[in-house]
Amino acid sequence: MLDKEMIEMELSKLIEIRTDFLDYLDENIPKKDNNIEYDFKNNPKLDAQKIHEHFFKLDYQARKIRSFLVQELGIKA
Repeated sequence: MLDKEMIEMELSKLIEIRTDFLDYLDENIPKKDNNIEYDFKNNPKLDAQKIHEHFFKLDYQARKIRSFLVQELGIKA
């Protein structure tokens, strides 16, 4: 059985990594007039390596949590 505190910690990491990724986007892509949607048409060039680093961390953490849940629930991946 999985430790509830461990899962909560891993989920907190996932949320933190997601927040870091969104903060990076917020800092580098202007928003449209509605201040919700990113204005991709008028944005400066983004650092592809930075985007990859953020995405890799997010993806890794999600896959880590997924493996815990697959194992715990006994489902086929």
